[in-house]
Parts: sequence; C-alpha cells; structure tokens
Amino acid sequence: MGKKAKSKSRGVSRSQNALKTKPVAAVDPRVGIAVAAPQAIAEPIQIPANRRQSNLRLVLCAALMALTFAVYLRAIVNPFINFDDQEYVYENTHVQEGLTAATIRWAFTTTDAVNWHPLTWLSHALDCQLYGLKPAGHHLTSIILHTLNVGLLFLMMAIGTGKMYRSLAVAALFALHPMNVESVAWIAERKSVLSMFFLLLAVGAYGWYVKKPRIGRYSLVAIFFALGLMAKPMIVTLPFALLLLDIWPLRRAEGMAASTEFPVPQFGIQRLVLEKLPFLLLSAGSSFMTMVAQQAAIAPNQSLAFLARILNSIYAYPAYITKALLPIHLAAFYPYEGMRMQMGLFTFSLVLLVAACYWIWRRRTSLYAPVGWFWFLGTLVPMIGIVQVGNQAMADRYAYLPLIGIFWIFVWTIADFAAEKNLSPRLLAIPCLAVLLVCVSLTWRQIGYWRTSFDLWNHALQVTRDNYIAEDYVGTAILNQVYEATGQRYSEEAAVHFRNAVRINPSDAISHLNFGAYLHERGKFQEAIEQYQKVLELTRDPHLTAKSWIDLGAAYHQMGDYATARDYYRKVLQVEPGNRVVFTNLGKLAMDERISHLAASASAHPTAEAYLQLGQLQQAASHLQEARASFQIALKINPKLSEAQSALQSISTDVQR
Repeated sequence: MGKKAKSKSRGVSRSQNALKTKPVAAVDPRVGIAVAAPQAIAEPIQIPANRRQSNLRLVLCAALMALTFAVYLRAIVNPFINFDDQEYVYENTHVQEGLTAATIRWAFTTTDAVNWHPLTWLSHALDCQLYGLKPAGHHLTSIILHTLNVGLLFLMMAIGTGKMYRSLAVAALFALHPMNVESVAWIAERKSVLSMFFLLLAVGAYGWYVKKPRIGRYSLVAIFFALGLMAKPMIVTLPFALLLLDIWPLRRAEGMAASTEFPVPQFGIQRLVLEKLPFLLLSAGSSFMTMVAQQAAIAPNQSLAFLARILNSIYAYPAYITKALLPIHLAAFYPYEGMRMQMGLFTFSLVLLVAACYWIWRRRTSLYAPVGWFWFLGTLVPMIGIVQVGNQAMADRYAYLPLIGIFWIFVWTIADFAAEKNLSPRLLAIPCLAVLLVCVSLTWRQIGYWRTSFDLWNHALQVTRDNYIAEDYVGTAILNQVYEATGQRYSEEAAVHFRNAVRINPSDAISHLNFGAYLHERGKFQEAIEQYQKVLELTRDPHLTAKSWIDLGAAYHQMGDYATARDYYRKVLQVEPGNRVVFTNLGKLAMDERISHLAASASAHPTAEAYLQLGQLQQAASHLQEARASFQIALKINPKLSEAQSALQSISTDVQR
C-alpha cells in the first residue's frame, strides 16, 4: 500500500511536468484529425497599479525636493545678519561651545531671546560644532530641514487624500512660495523649519495611529509633538489641527462617508475629542513656558488697547491671504497698525475677511474648504496679536504653517472646477507650471534681499511706511560698513536713520539705544546718557536693560566719573554674572582709575620716576599720546633716564606701524 501510494504521488508529479514541457495533440472536431496544440505565449510581467503609483509618487517627491534645494541653495552665500543672528549664534557663547553638557543644561533652563525652545538652541549648538561660525553651514541646515518638510508634506497629503497631483501642487506652493523665504533664509528663524519638521512627523505618526489605534503609535505622535514644541511653540494648535484632519481627509467621524483612499476606523465625535486631551496638556505646558519666557516682551505691548489688537488682527488675517495670492512687497518687519490704521485699509480688510468667510460657507459641502479655512484661522491664532509679542503687525515667518490651509483650498478648488468643466489635465498643467515659475522667480529674488543686512532693511524701507525698526537696522548696517572701511564707529548717514526711528516711534527703546550709541561715539556723553536713561524708562527687557547699564557705565567712565561707572557695571553683574564685556570694562576702569591717581600724584610731586611710571601705565592702557607726553616730561626732568628714552622710542615705532 505504501508503495502504491508513493507511485501514485510521483505519477501525478510526472503528469504535471509533462503538461508543462510537452504540448498534447488536440482533435479538431471539424476535420476529425489531430492538430498540434499551439505553443504557450509568454505574457509580460505586470506591475501592480498601486506599486506603480507608489514609485511615481517617490519620483515626484524627489524631483520637488531637488528643485526646492536648488532654489534655496542661493542662500548659502548669505552672511549672518544684524537681526537676532547675533543673539542666537555669533555672539552667543553658550551656543558656540557646541553640544556640551553645560550647553544642554543651559538650553533647557534659559529663556534667552524671550523664548523657551531648547531644541532650537541645541540645533544651533550642533551647527557651531560642525561648522564653527561659517554662516554657509548654518544656512545649509535650514535649507535641508525645509526640503525635508516639503517631501513629508507631499507624501502625507498624497497618501491621505489619494490625489497625487493636487498634493504635489500644494507641496510645491509650500516649497517655493516667497513668503516662506524668511523662515528658511534667516538663520535665527531655524525654530520655524525645525518645529515644522517635528509637526509633520507627528501628523505622519497620527496617520499611522488612526489606521490601527494602538498606545505605542499614539505615544509616537505625542513624542514628535513634544519635540516640535521644544523647537518653537507656534505648533501648540496641533490638537485642533488633528481634529480638522479627522474631518478631512481622514473622515474618522461616525456618520461620514468613509474615505476610500485612506480607509480608517470611525468613532463618535466624543472619542475623537477625548483622544486629543493629552496633546492639549502638552500645548498648555508649552504655552505656560512661553508666557513665562516672553513676559518681558509681552508686558510693554499689553498696554496697547484691546481694541487696537482686535483691529490689527482684522487687518492681519486678510493681509496674509493677500500676500499669499500676490506675494509682493514682502518685508522682514511690518510696522504695527492698530489704532493708527487708516479707515480705508480697515474697511478693505474687513470686507475681504467677511467675503472669504461667506465664500467658504457657500462651499461648506466640499470639506477641504472649511477644513483648510479653519486650519489657516486656527493655526495663526498664537501669532495673530491678541496677546501681542513684539512690535510687528504680522510676519512672513508666522505664515509658514497656516498658509498650507490656503494652499490646499486654492489647489482643490481649481482642480474641482476643471473636473466640472471637463478640462484636460494637460491644459491645466500649463497655468500650474506658470505659477510655479513665478514662485521660483519671486523666491529667488526674495532670497537675494537677505544677502546683507543693509539690503534686507533698505528693501523693508522701500515697501513699508513709517518702519522705525527698518530705520534702526539700516543705520546699524551703515555703521558696520563704515567701521569695516575706516575703523570709525559713527556716520552722519546712519544718524539720519536713528533720528527717523526715534521720531516715528518715541516709545521704542531700541531706537533710543541706537541713537544714544551714535551720540556716545561722537563724544556727546551727556546727550548719550539721556538716551540711555530713556531706554531704562521704556523697557523691561532684561537684555536691553543690561545693555543700557553697560553703555551708561562706559559713558560715565569716559567722563571720568569712575564711581558711577562702577555702580552701573555692578548692576549688570547682578543679573548677568558672567558678562565678559563688564569684566573687561571693569579692568579698564581700574587701570584708568590708577592712572588718574598717579597723574594727580605726579602733578603734585613731579619726579622723573613718577612720570615714567605714569607713562608706562598709559602705554599699557593704549593711551599712546598721553604716554608720550609723560615720557617727555620724565626726560625733561632727567634727560639721562634711559628707560624713558626706550619707552618713547617704542611708542614712535608703534605709531609708525
């Protein structure tokens, strides 16, 4: 039995092999004769449609990322600028030490730059460790992060919506819109591209979680969200944004038509809200840390009337939309409007905002429209100015996240219109490419404005009105150019801009500080002191206060009032115990005080040795003219004093060099 079973098994195998290798003759019923069976025709290997789609998606993603990187590579030759880059990098001793244990501790405990963003500080420290103070490397990191953000945005939208080319258009607008230049080309704004990177990872992890809700997947969303908050708190609205994504494109709410492109389990609205509560706790913690860190910047601006802040918000929302659709006259700083807003501008802004809301209401059945609109409105709330931080009416960098909602409304609306009118996709590609080329051109030009501090702020003066911040920074840039060319630290051209800044906004502390520094360099110490005192009246910013104390100390020092100068320096050390400038100035103060006492003693009891010692101290303090005079007096008293002769000769040699 076993033998037969074995034979049968092998027989079946041989029969199957025979069928595969030798065609069997068939009988043609029409002629009754055997006809050879036709040879099997080999079929081409078929690649599954979903695999082809995935491959094409990756190719398009790589192409868009390459284009983004190529366009922004222009920024790599730009230098550091005089707008926060010094505070974040090239004058920050903690950051310059690289990723040390001390730097990590400092990053998590400091509120410097009126922010708590430890991950941002660590990214700058890593750049310093890798590139030192070469700005090209710092720019490269920001460009890479923005390029990664573009790729992540495209892949998540394409997978989540199933609309690859629409998602490509949205990602291309995000990649190459000139309003995003500020977030990428400005080194100090690393926090925007870094926080967006983690936000997109959080959204991607959320998409993984909703496919199969598990605590591990949920935890990954929370981790990425926390990292993003530690880069910049602008993403505190992510829980709200995830609720919007639950509506479209995920369609997670019960009763909605399920998504066919990205099918996920559906739940009641209560469950969808409850699962966002842990994220809200993270947002609350980040908001608390931000309020503590920004108290010095918030307090002066909270004196602004609440009505003024509402008016500015009504202006800012339509202004962002206008600049998204017509990205011209972009500036590094937009002066605060508030109560100074002209009635015509306010009316136009209000009408535009109401019209946009009405249009969205009319298109509410197309879920992408209300979701995109509330994404824009909601994610912009932390930066819209109800709680005013700083003196700006709006900022291009604030739109980095919110404008994604406007972009997908714009793209999906056009695509739906084309579908309704049965327009050929090839025909639609032509205006899309035209828009892309315009964006590339405008972005390339906008990056060029960041090539020097002077170019950046001079452009801002040209495209805005009454821009006292731009006046300040143009003046500072001119002073730096003059100093590099001549070694002088004052310029009448710069003074014009400082006076303009004070005239435009007499309540701006920085304007008075800059104008005071100009007067100080001109030797007008008493007038400079008045400006520094004005700064102390106007600001509660500890950094500005310390800077004013240092400048006051220097002014009194140069006036010979050493006791008052020492008092101001000691005030600085009470709030900044490690301030190197103060230690240097105290050393010079001690030297000058000693010179003053010795000069009084030599005058009262003139001896060659006293004037020799006085001259040596003056020479050590780099007071060469005074030292020359002291050595000459010493030689007059004792012509044979060889030390005085040698010292006088060394001074002459130094002067010739």
